[in-house]
Amino acid sequence: MKAFRFEGEFLMKDKWQNFVKEIASKNKKTATESLLSDMGGRHRAKRKNIKIHDVKELKLEEIESPLVREEMAGDKGGE
Repeated sequence: MKAFRFEGEFLMKDKWQNFVKEIASKNKKTATESLLSDMGGRHRAKRKNIKIHDVKELKLEEIESPLVREEMAGDKGGE
């Protein structure tokens, strides 16, 4: 499993909101799908109104989200 940090913006009502989100996933494609699904569900943002500016694959030391860090640490123990 890999960890990714997404940076971008999404349209909320009539203004653009910045976001930074970390996601653990098998690959970049499934991580992107998970991000779009999550942003749509939480904020009712349509996919066309979510702009991803940067995606970075993270090393374990770079992960800031405790949930993603725990998921990555749990995945290492299962191998």
